[in-house]
Amino acid sequence: MDLDSFFVSVERLYDKSLLNKPIVIGGTSDRGVVAACSYEARKFGVHSAMPIKMAKRLCPNAIYLSGDFDKYNTNSKAVTEIIKGRVPLFEKTSIDEFYVDMSGMDKFYNSSLLINDIKKKIKKELGLPISYAISKNKTVSKIATTESKPNGNMIIKYGSEIGFLAPLTVNKIPIVGSVTYKNLRQLGIKYIKTIQELDPQILLNVLGKNGTAIWQKANGIDNTPVVPYYDQKSLSTERTYEIDTTDYNKIERDIVNMTEQLTYSLRKKNKLTGEISVKIRYSDFNTNTKQVKVNSSNMDHILIPKIKEILKSLYTKRLLVRLVGIRFSKLSDGAYQINMFEDRSEMIKLYQTLDKLNNRYGNKTVRRAIGIK
Repeated sequence: MDLDSFFVSVERLYDKSLLNKPIVIGGTSDRGVVAACSYEARKFGVHSAMPIKMAKRLCPNAIYLSGDFDKYNTNSKAVTEIIKGRVPLFEKTSIDEFYVDMSGMDKFYNSSLLINDIKKKIKKELGLPISYAISKNKTVSKIATTESKPNGNMIIKYGSEIGFLAPLTVNKIPIVGSVTYKNLRQLGIKYIKTIQELDPQILLNVLGKNGTAIWQKANGIDNTPVVPYYDQKSLSTERTYEIDTTDYNKIERDIVNMTEQLTYSLRKKNKLTGEISVKIRYSDFNTNTKQVKVNSSNMDHILIPKIKEILKSLYTKRLLVRLVGIRFSKLSDGAYQINMFEDRSEMIKLYQTLDKLNNRYGNKTVRRAIGIK
């Protein structure tokens, strides 16, 4: 199951004027990349991971949005809850994509009817379109789902996988990226049917182990199991500057602002972090990262000083900085435990009040002055 143009669909829930218009999400600056785009924008050649600058050349009349990951996460969680309540086993592989294991369900209930009911429920209750495909494994289902979009569905009957895959181009195979696709085209291979007819040893000789995997997927072979969904184990954010900078105060301000956003997310999810890391990428694309273990926490006044300390140890003077980022990992469930020697009840009440205000009016309503331009 794959939500259709998910970020765009969510934006349209909040702004109906965006319906049927070319939308590009990923920022308004030329320095960004396309995170998602509407089907109307795709007609002009726009696609995800494309530089915004190129997207603007292809589709100058599109509406460009920075995006709101809080909204996307909220809606993704709502979809997850609907799926979780109806199926025996599922795996969430991204914010908008799910694998469901329906093995043996036909003995009790028609699997296609059940999945279609879930699709209708997601559309009715959340207003989000979702496509799905049923087959014997992950690879065939993923490819078929893509072929059924938008807002479609497909059933690939057992034994018909090779016939379904044969007329499709080789770049429809999930593990075939742009470089591999180019290599295959240079070998005269355009369609999956050609790979199906090849001796697998040929692809092994040319592409190594990846060649064997491509041959298997082209023939509808994939024994990868559906892994039961588990909670997120890390949170991260980063910022790419429109103009590379050496302004340390600006970098520190952004780091503090990002830390506040992540700690707010931790508290909202009832999570604690046990490890923090900071990343700096310079104008020459040299990237330095440092991670430090910490006592599990989700409080700004504890984590910000540590983040600033790591930043200071990584920062090299006189070098232009292109990107900074923060990552919280080793997440665990639980509320913050007050340190009786360092924290005051007033501090805890302050956080509770700030979170209540930010929950009601938006997650950047109240924040530290240092994090504001």
